[in-house]
Amino acid sequence: MRTLRRQRSLPFQGKNTVKVASALVSGLHPGPDLAEQAVRQALESAGLERADNVLLFLTRDFARHAQPALVAAARAAGCLQVCGSTASGLLTGSGWLLDQPGAAALVFESDGSNEPAAAPTLSFTGHSTLPFEWQGSPPRAGLLESNAVTWSHGRITPNACAEARLPGMTGTLLRSAGLLLLGEARPIDFSQGYDIRRIDGISAADDLRRSLPAELRAQPPVHQLVALRQADEPAIAVLSINADGSVTVGEALADGEHIHWAMRHPASSEAEMRQLLQGAARPDKQPDFAIMLSCIGRGPLFYGNDDRDLLAFREQFPATPLIGAYGSGQIAPAGKRNRLFHNSVITLLFESLHV
Repeated sequence: MRTLRRQRSLPFQGKNTVKVASALVSGLHPGPDLAEQAVRQALESAGLERADNVLLFLTRDFARHAQPALVAAARAAGCLQVCGSTASGLLTGSGWLLDQPGAAALVFESDGSNEPAAAPTLSFTGHSTLPFEWQGSPPRAGLLESNAVTWSHGRITPNACAEARLPGMTGTLLRSAGLLLLGEARPIDFSQGYDIRRIDGISAADDLRRSLPAELRAQPPVHQLVALRQADEPAIAVLSINADGSVTVGEALADGEHIHWAMRHPASSEAEMRQLLQGAARPDKQPDFAIMLSCIGRGPLFYGNDDRDLLAFREQFPATPLIGAYGSGQIAPAGKRNRLFHNSVITLLFESLHV
């Protein structure tokens, strides 16, 4: 059986304005020692004896063992500001972990400022959908993982929702949808519930097949196909292409709406990620640290041999400490509210407000 785990030794190097570092550890059992080791390794890399804030992600193996792990992490860090959740997988700058128990920790020292964070609120939930109260202000960025355990202030949250703000930090949010657009947007002529029947004068199935590359038309990759209302909105999954010429999608669409067909595509996803990172890079300074929140269907399972999004990040920001996790949904602002995305990568680049 092929293992889906790779860790590289990348030394911490960087001249950041805050002391910060991350660490990823794994083991055979989900014990509190893993959380403690992750925090202690991160503290050592950052040159700290204690931390003011800790982001801690644990694999799903900790679902019944999270509280002892949190206690161990808080003791090792010397603080109670520990926030995070369980997740399907973990990542840091040293690699990714999907197949065994593990802990990822990022620690940093505050400059003592009480200045409000100029970044989206970090938000983690174990609900199956985006909580209603999170759909409005303030802007949020985070991870949804069904049945996840969440924590803040070093304690398990009873409502499976945890949030944190990082005082004195400003954050830039990048979202990679990883989609290849297929043709132009066209109007829906006729739909019934979740079935799109006619688009721009022809059956929806024929319109979709016509949009695909020629080699995919005979057997369309349904699990990779989506419909888009707008480029910045969550994609709507294509569920089936039916014998009667209709296409069943995961959300009801109205007659007259314009939609784009699109597909998940590894090469397009990697290219988009690299373009976003290059656009956010500054020639004079790298971010102090970063958080990458990815879909479990996007990382190594999507690319086939490695997490190319993580590789792109390390190539663009080799000196930036990174922590992240894989989940079933990604939370990010879109338009005037927060939305739940899938198969996306949310990357947050943080810098101190006091340069």
